[in-house]
Amino acid sequence: MNKTAIILGATGLTGGVLLQKLIEDDRYSQIKLFSRSKIENLPSKVTQFIGDLLELEQLRAEFTANEVYCCIGTTASKTPDKTLYKQIDYGIPVTAAKLSNTNNISTFLVISAMGANPKSKVFYNRTKGEMERDVFQQNIKNTYVLRPSLIGGERNEQRTLEKIGLAVFKVVQPLFFGSLKNYRIIEPDTIAQGMINLANSSSQTESIITSHNIKTLSK
Repeated sequence: MNKTAIILGATGLTGGVLLQKLIEDDRYSQIKLFSRSKIENLPSKVTQFIGDLLELEQLRAEFTANEVYCCIGTTASKTPDKTLYKQIDYGIPVTAAKLSNTNNISTFLVISAMGANPKSKVFYNRTKGEMERDVFQQNIKNTYVLRPSLIGGERNEQRTLEKIGLAVFKVVQPLFFGSLKNYRIIEPDTIAQGMINLANSSSQTESIITSHNIKTLSK
């Protein structure tokens, strides 16, 4: 195959792992990165489009591919302004989905979160839920929303509360059985591989993928 993939959020933890996997995957001859900052020392199969992702529509002509992987996400500590937070976590994925629809991209994958609900009273969950709802409204043929649990892995920035949460979860997660499996820590490598497997699957029927099912699909 000679497929082209778009990645939004390749400078992040999961997006970075995904990028390396797609570079090593012979099915992909071109990878397009849309981001605010450049990544150095990438192979020739990777093309980078650097700009403000809040103005993603300005790159409409370049936004062509077989698949779009949206790994965009911020945190309350990193983006305390709720207006800007929503522009990132809601606005960028929805704009990417609209561009995918306009440019006839048939596969769109986006990382959301557990608890996403457009009617939630919790700002974070409501924002993710509204994003999911409006992504699905674009009617892209193969749309997959992944809802991972707490994501493991080492991050460059300090996220103290998240580190504490990870430490606690590592202690108690052996007790999670049945439906509680969805609350077990999930690694970036697992999410990235699950996304690639989803994009290349002809049998996947579910559009919303829970954390435990991401692990199953990654194998």
